Amino acid sequence: IQEFKEAFTMIDQNRDGFVDKNDIQEMLISLGQDPTDEYLEKMMSEAHGQMNFTMFLTIFGEKLNGTDPEDVIRNAFACFDEGGTGFIHEDRLKELLMTMGDRFTEDEVDDMFRSAPIDGAGNFDYVAFTRVLKHGRKDDE
Repeated sequence: IQEFKEAFTMIDQNRDGFVDKNDIQEMLISLGQDPTDEYLEKMMSEAHGQMNFTMFLTIFGEKLNGTDPEDVIRNAFACFDEGGTGFIHEDRLKELLMTMGDRFTEDEVDDMFRSAPIDGAGNFDYVAFTRVLKHGRKDDE
């Protein structure tokens, strides 16, 4: 996920927490390409609404080669699921993301949680999240 976070940050040229058409255009121009408006619109149409970090993960997670298989991602989350329930409380996950490995900022975690599968009790459904990362949302099909 850290690699996707870094890519998102690089693409988010205006640093507003969302990737928009202008961000993608500026990124492609910096890579020596001259994208057409039609090409940019097609890319943006894959996102349903604004493209925050979670939407970015959903869209690009499966498209980029070399991503971990679904079970590997799910098992990484399961390491922190002491009860084996398929859920991690959002407060615990936030703490982990901000204190371990390549640390996320509080704003980055909050952005990721905006459209993450978290129930009313604050439980992050990492099984559903992993499925969305690898296969997209059900309404995308």
